Amino acid sequence: MAGWELDDFGLPREGNVESNGLQLHYLEWGDAAAQPLVMLHGGALTAHTWDVVCLALPEYRCIVPDLRGHGDSDWAPDGDYSSEAYRADLEALIAHLQLDRCVLIGNSLGGATALRYTAERSPDQQPAALVLVDIGPEMREAGRRRLRNFTDAPRELDSVEDFVERAVEFNPLRDRNVLRRSLLNNLRQLPTGKWTWKYDPNRFGRGPNASAPPTSEDRWRDVQRVVCPTLVVRGGNSDMFLDEDAEKLATTLRDGRWIRIENASHTVQGDQPLALANAIRDFVGSAPP
Repeated sequence: MAGWELDDFGLPREGNVESNGLQLHYLEWGDAAAQPLVMLHGGALTAHTWDVVCLALPEYRCIVPDLRGHGDSDWAPDGDYSSEAYRADLEALIAHLQLDRCVLIGNSLGGATALRYTAERSPDQQPAALVLVDIGPEMREAGRRRLRNFTDAPRELDSVEDFVERAVEFNPLRDRNVLRRSLLNNLRQLPTGKWTWKYDPNRFGRGPNASAPPTSEDRWRDVQRVVCPTLVVRGGNSDMFLDEDAEKLATTLRDGRWIRIENASHTVQGDQPLALANAIRDFVGSAPP
């Protein structure tokens, strides 16, 4: 699996938590008494994007939710997919599981949610540490447009293999077998026999009562409010988040550092899960409790 031989591994436990009337699904790996790591996926993905990373970190308790409108979590009936809605959902999950000083890890949308949650906490209530995977207050428009073109392509195809081929064309770095398994958790079959994505096609909606989306200036203010140790991870092949972006973010943070993981695009946990797991282990081990 992803260049890694596993002699034995267990399946994750599953659970649900309610947040503002929505049922949110999550996976949980490892010993419930171990240091908790909460991992948040990017837009149009699911909790299963972190499977190999969780398997590679057996000494931790890995908690991985499907964000609202994704995977096996409810879609928002009011169409609210604002940053505040995601933040409130994360707050509900952490309260439900009574997590004390967890480490927050997020890729893309998940990283933005982790940053928003952390910035809203007082310094003594922030996570033990924060890991932001290929995400910052400012993202490169060319990469964002390429990703949007991929997710906006026709939602219905004849087979899972058709989705695999489309995804491999978009990201040739991905291990085809791991990608197929991940896609099986992000697709559902329609009564017609065709296959489609699980995520809400209106996942960029904000709902009638949502506040205006945060600007880059808002996000930089959030960065300045983060006091916990923070690791910024950049995929070496990412066209959305470049070296200079990672360095600027790390130097702006109170206690920040950054690394580049080679042969990885925007979804680092899918392209190089073992390298990312090792980086998380090294970082969490070096961060103060």
